[in-house]
Amino acid sequence: MFNVRIEKECGCFKRSGMPTIKAFDNKDDALVEAQDWAEEMNETFCRKHRFAVVEEGNDLLIKVEMN
Repeated sequence: MFNVRIEKECGCFKRSGMPTIKAFDNKDDALVEAQDWAEEMNETFCRKHRFAVVEEGNDLLIKVEMN
């Protein structure tokens, strides 16, 4: 089982209605989903933060970085 999850929830994320964690049976599907989430967040959120995907064991974390 592989999980895509958000490391920290900024205000934009909380207002977005996106889930904080999603489980997948394989790593490839999880990676695609994590990259899609990060891209969407980077394009549509307030741009005070930047979002990047980092692998930690069976988790793909979407980390929040300050711009």
